[in-house]
Amino acid sequence: MNYRHAFHAGNFADLVKHATLINLLKGLLSHEAPLLVIDTHAGRGLYDLAGMEAKKSGEAEAGVSRLMAARNFPGEFAGLTAALKRLNGPGGVRRYAGSPWLIAEALRSNDELIACELRVDEHAALRQLMQARSNVRTLCADGFKVVADRLPSTGRPLILIDPPFELASDYQRIVETLMWVQGRNRSALALVWLPLKDLETLDAFLRDLEDGVSAPLIVAETRMRPLSDPMKMNGCALVAMNAPNALQGQMSAICDWTAKALGQDGEARVYAL
Repeated sequence: MNYRHAFHAGNFADLVKHATLINLLKGLLSHEAPLLVIDTHAGRGLYDLAGMEAKKSGEAEAGVSRLMAARNFPGEFAGLTAALKRLNGPGGVRRYAGSPWLIAEALRSNDELIACELRVDEHAALRQLMQARSNVRTLCADGFKVVADRLPSTGRPLILIDPPFELASDYQRIVETLMWVQGRNRSALALVWLPLKDLETLDAFLRDLEDGVSAPLIVAETRMRPLSDPMKMNGCALVAMNAPNALQGQMSAICDWTAKALGQDGEARVYAL
């Protein structure tokens, strides 16, 4: 599969992931200590919602466009909607912000972002986007390997893991990476995004994760429709490691609204593993 996130930017899964990320960052940045964030699969950073890819899929129309037009979304979406308004100005949402842009906007001058993107063309766009930000480093590299090379043994760094799942081995690499992170720095936090197609794939991943990682884990499932067709992306899941206590409630609000407001007979499930 030749994955391009431009087809999916601003869809329901991005809303869940990015609203959760912004709430998590807000909590971490309330502390004085500098924060290091490693984004393992950063993408290009900004996406044109008027472009051919976004128009062809229609996922942004069913996702971020409906969020921005809604009047009843919970306060946990306020950080994301405010960031998108700053990016776009008046006149609607023409561009959607990826995780590196949202992280960079939130960080203070003494914080640092390492944004990894393995695709040469996507990294070139990301590097150009971030070139004026002195506390952002972009690497055209395998993000899993960068975590192994760059994660400090002290502090509370945050690792965002959001692979395209082009390879079945991505699931195992996530487990191996979180096991390594736990051994390297027991205070490190991680936020992992996964597609939700069928329960067996998710359950197998969670079993492996539970067997290998002893740190506290929170799982948030956003089921947009019944999990009856494993060929479709029927929802998404987030796994947070060492998350602040407030995050579970925030994830519940985000996932529940997304599933019920944007889904078809959707439901959310948030629980400790």
